[in-house]
Amino acid sequence: MIEDIELAKNIIAKRIAREFKNNQLVNLGIGLPTMVANHIPQGVNVILQSENGMIGMGPAPEPGKENPEVTNAGGAMVTILPHGCYFDSATSFALIRGKHVEYTVLGALEVDQEGSLASWIIPGKKVPGMGGAMDLVVGAKNVIVSTLHTERGKPKILKKCRLPLTARHVVNMIVTELGVFRVTPGGLALIEINKDTTIDEIRANTEADFIVSDNLKTMEV
Repeated sequence: MIEDIELAKNIIAKRIAREFKNNQLVNLGIGLPTMVANHIPQGVNVILQSENGMIGMGPAPEPGKENPEVTNAGGAMVTILPHGCYFDSATSFALIRGKHVEYTVLGALEVDQEGSLASWIIPGKKVPGMGGAMDLVVGAKNVIVSTLHTERGKPKILKKCRLPLTARHVVNMIVTELGVFRVTPGGLALIEINKDTTIDEIRANTEADFIVSDNLKTMEV
């Protein structure tokens, strides 16, 4: 396992950023997904959306150049590119519900081998709420879960989610610091692996059943 949490998160963000193509509208959820904005490859012009009412979101601001009036849906300060614009949340959710978002990248409390996602509440604990996740996972054309592989040593990729679901059978891809999984009709398939880990290590830290792709590749990070 990768002990450096920030390194692990950046590995995940860099890999996800490689999924996007020019002119795609991409939503980044709060937390780890926002780091993806810092790793969009040069020459790839992705339009980043935040559901609080912004498209054309840029990377995190440089120290000393933060603008408290420019924030993402989680309240973190971000930048906006020259072509960007602001609008009300009704318009933002019309984009989402109208199937205009190509990818949404979300964090997870749990995700399972059936592509179900639990991301909004732990019973008995105070949480900020569900946000736009339920709309995003059914409105976006592709759903990518970005998550550390384990939480306090316990697997986060499960046979079946135990926490209340955000949505059932909606996830297309799971990216962790150890590898990339594709959700298929036959279950989870490991399609990429971090060069610094092994299949045995991934199996030992994954509750879900998964197959290993015949065309297993090394993660590009």
